[in-house]
Amino acid sequence: MRLGNLALIAAFAALVPAAAIAGPVETFVEIPGGPGPLKGTMLTPVAGAGGPAVLMLVGSGPTDRNGNNPLGVSGSTYRLMAEGLAAQGVTSLRVDKRGMFASGLAAADPNAVTVADLAADAHAWAAKLKTETGAPCVWLEGHSEGALVALLAARDSTDLCGLILISAPGRRFSDALREQLKANPANAPLLDQALPAIDALEAEKPVDTTAMHPALLSLFRPNIQGFLIEMFKHDPAKLAAAYAGPILLLQGDSDIQVSVADAERLAAAQPNAKLVILSGVNHILKAGSRDRAETQANYADPSLPLAPGVVEAIADFIKAQPGTN
Repeated sequence: MRLGNLALIAAFAALVPAAAIAGPVETFVEIPGGPGPLKGTMLTPVAGAGGPAVLMLVGSGPTDRNGNNPLGVSGSTYRLMAEGLAAQGVTSLRVDKRGMFASGLAAADPNAVTVADLAADAHAWAAKLKTETGAPCVWLEGHSEGALVALLAARDSTDLCGLILISAPGRRFSDALREQLKANPANAPLLDQALPAIDALEAEKPVDTTAMHPALLSLFRPNIQGFLIEMFKHDPAKLAAAYAGPILLLQGDSDIQVSVADAERLAAAQPNAKLVILSGVNHILKAGSRDRAETQANYADPSLPLAPGVVEAIADFIKAQPGTN
């Protein structure tokens, strides 16, 4: 009887194509990064599969390739996104930023790494992903700060299919930072120092932090002021207006870090972009409300899946673009 069962299983397996029963293939990849290598994780639907390829550019601060950071975010947004895209037949590559995590040796000082550096790295990674997959071009998927990196990289469209901009600031980072600080009532005692500091950095002037409130030092400490000065120069809407390729703007209406108005500003600047507003979706693409306490708990919960419709919106947009898959 046991042999009969084995024979039946073997016969069934022979009727099912290997691609239908194979799972995604995870490959650790790296490229030269100067002092040390840049490293990332590629997830392919099945070994040797063709189809579209997406390079994921992570958000701000010490955020790793999976979407987690030591500041209270453990939602693994990018890992979940990669797994969801693989199920849709899309290969992805998610990477650690220059100077951080497994790419730490690629920069002596991670605070000296600029968004222009990250945009250059994005092109190097796109070339690597093309080589690995044989795709005709690569989609840049930027989340939050990563969306600005994608827009800067897209000034040179070599190797690029188009842009997926998720929770993307539509204004200069300085304007978004002012709004975020003002939106939290707990920050009221800090605004007399924080707002003039933003003004100074916007004017490309260093800020003296000697007497600054300790709660602001992590934001304005001297070794990251150069990064902020460069960030404040770039207007995402102007960059979007200048890019002629396909753009998907994906924005959750429960996001308390980037607003629907940001996405609408980008859409107004580039009318050819497709704007998708996701109801009840927060900044890390999980289902939630705009309540701050609930959002903080949501960010720290690794068990939550991505909100329904997030992966599908991206995969459907990519597959609908002729000549890029």
